[in-house]
Amino acid sequence: MTDQPGQDRRSRPEQRLPIQRPPSEPVPAERFTSPPAIRTFELTPERAAGIVRQSGSARWFGFLATLVVVIFVIIYYFYELGVPGIPGTSRLTKEVESQQVLLVERGYNVYQANCARCHGVQGEGGIGPVLNDQMKLFVHLNEQYLRNVLYAGGRYVCGNDKSLMPVWDNRNGGPLNYQQINELIAYLRASKGTEFTLRDPELFEPEVDPGTGEIETFRGWRDDAFRPAPNATAVPACWTDAFNTPAPSGSPAASGSAAPVGTTVALSALNILFEPTTLEAPADAPFNIEFANNDGGIPHNVAIRDGGGADVFTGETFNGVQTRTYSVPSLAAGAYTFICTVHPNMTGTLTVQ
Repeated sequence: MTDQPGQDRRSRPEQRLPIQRPPSEPVPAERFTSPPAIRTFELTPERAAGIVRQSGSARWFGFLATLVVVIFVIIYYFYELGVPGIPGTSRLTKEVESQQVLLVERGYNVYQANCARCHGVQGEGGIGPVLNDQMKLFVHLNEQYLRNVLYAGGRYVCGNDKSLMPVWDNRNGGPLNYQQINELIAYLRASKGTEFTLRDPELFEPEVDPGTGEIETFRGWRDDAFRPAPNATAVPACWTDAFNTPAPSGSPAASGSAAPVGTTVALSALNILFEPTTLEAPADAPFNIEFANNDGGIPHNVAIRDGGGADVFTGETFNGVQTRTYSVPSLAAGAYTFICTVHPNMTGTLTVQ
């Protein structure tokens, strides 16, 4: 309202805002507005039966789901580890074997590129020691020993700091990494009972023989069935010690050069092979072998073994290029084998008659 003319504003009663509201009482109302039939908590027989059926179905579904999972786990377990008593059913074993084959095939290329020049294409030895000797592979050339040699070089073998065998492990300054070391050791320890595929070093595709059109293969060196004889000579810790090993007790002699007596036969060695591979000598009479080692810087000798494999003569080992004459004592008539003890792959036949 507006002030009326002539009315004194001070004469009006004083009012304050906000104006206090008069007290009010809540209007009584029902708590539920739905009909009582809807608010009942009792289940009808039909509804209770439905819930029971649903609960049973859920339990069966859970049981079947659990059963399927258990069966799957069991089947997968046998698929991975194989069925007990049935060889060749394990996927993990097959995968491990496949990976091992791959390591050997890669290791072959590592060996040929880095080791064959000194140890021979087939481990027959040369400037370096023989690697394919079964006694060495059985006792001496185990995985840890090979790792130590590749890490430290030839000085680990004979304690010779001037050894021609270099360091190969790149952790010690060599050219081969950890994987290549594993591949090389896998090849050196590969079984001769397994056939491996020869692969291209760069593309790793199988090599094909241009003459036959067939894929080229190779085998390892280690004979899984090899067991040394009870009286076998131990492998020397240093390979050069084998050159100084005396002849076995009971052998007629272990000799080098001597004054020629009786018949002389000529024998030479070149490219880790004997030439010729057949010799003839008189029975029951001393004879001589004029041996020419034409492999420069590579040690060779000539040893003679009887039909039972026993040594009857062991000649002195010497580096090429040199010629020595061995004096061999009289031998009974029969067939003998002559061999280089440094390179056991070098063999031939001696006929004494």
